[in-house]
Amino acid sequence: MRICRVTTVPFFLLHHLHDQIQAAIGAGNEVILVSSNDPDAAKLEAIFAAKFHAIEIPRKISLYADLLALIRLYRFFRVSNFDIVHSATPKAGLLCAIAGLWAGVPVRLHTFTGQPWANLRGTVRWVAKLCDWLIVKLNTRCYTDSVSQRAFLAAEGIASEGRLVVLGAGSLAGVDLQKFDSARFDKKAIKDELNLPEETKVIAFVGRVTRDKGVVELITAFEQLRSSGMNVCLLLVGPFEPERDPLPEPIVRELLGNPHVRVIGYAQNPEKYLAVADLLCLPSYREGFGNVVIEAAAMGVPAVATQIVGLCDSVADGVTGILVAPRDAEALVGALDTLLTDDGKRVKMANEAKARATRLFDSKVVNALMLDEYKSLTGDREHGRLTRK
Repeated sequence: MRICRVTTVPFFLLHHLHDQIQAAIGAGNEVILVSSNDPDAAKLEAIFAAKFHAIEIPRKISLYADLLALIRLYRFFRVSNFDIVHSATPKAGLLCAIAGLWAGVPVRLHTFTGQPWANLRGTVRWVAKLCDWLIVKLNTRCYTDSVSQRAFLAAEGIASEGRLVVLGAGSLAGVDLQKFDSARFDKKAIKDELNLPEETKVIAFVGRVTRDKGVVELITAFEQLRSSGMNVCLLLVGPFEPERDPLPEPIVRELLGNPHVRVIGYAQNPEKYLAVADLLCLPSYREGFGNVVIEAAAMGVPAVATQIVGLCDSVADGVTGILVAPRDAEALVGALDTLLTDDGKRVKMANEAKARATRLFDSKVVNALMLDEYKSLTGDREHGRLTRK
């Protein structure tokens, strides 16, 4: 079958959907990737045995640019004879839902991975919710990457829970258990490279280094742990994003100048840094699922995270990590201190986290479920093409 995967930016295809795209190609499908033509786009055809078609999809609202992207998507879908168009990310989701319907694409899918409007108020929130409602209305089927996100969307009136599908126990594309395997790494060599003494405890943060990821509260909590005399280092693995809820400048300067913080920036191999982490900390204000939690879990790293939609699915509270209230630096200090000072408890949670990730979130299993969805929605093959049902 001919499958088109569409996201607003190539980064999402490269890093969040990589395994799912490869699984679809490996099953004998023709996969075409569509996204904006930023510097990451050049990597797509080199990595995937898939064609890439550039269509600029603006992340911010821009009536002219949005209309142009909609027309280009419609024209591309119209001539491409796709069996499935499957979108992710909000703007791509809305434009693909409209363009796919107009172009007569038989199966139109979207995966929700968190709602940017979840913490907004007023007109902007209302408009963004309306867009998500339209995505559900216009598509053949929609997915959420966590059970709690499905319940949240239902409670907000976006769709009934029956209209939204969660694959297995959740996650976008599971976790590659071979890639995220701590046995692959020489931890001492990595600590030496980072100039970290062997006895130093390590907290890792992996994600966008922004305010809505809870980085301000993380820094506050980290400084309190250091002030109490704890020998601990913070690894920040991920890009600063000055255009999307940026950190205050004083916080950025503090991070860059703090000798106990290692600012790694964007890394293609976050597993290298998770290999030396004692804990993952993700005090986010909003998530769809929090895939980094199960990536860390697969490596035997428990998590301290926030009790929000998505993270309450990726962390089994009290078993594979600890959940605290969002925006609460004091609660964060308490949870981090508990696990960093109680080696027995931390090791037990690490073992439980690894076992749960292996049991529930193997990418091979999650991606096989997605392929089963494709087959059931399109029908049976006949003479190399699809017979509609």
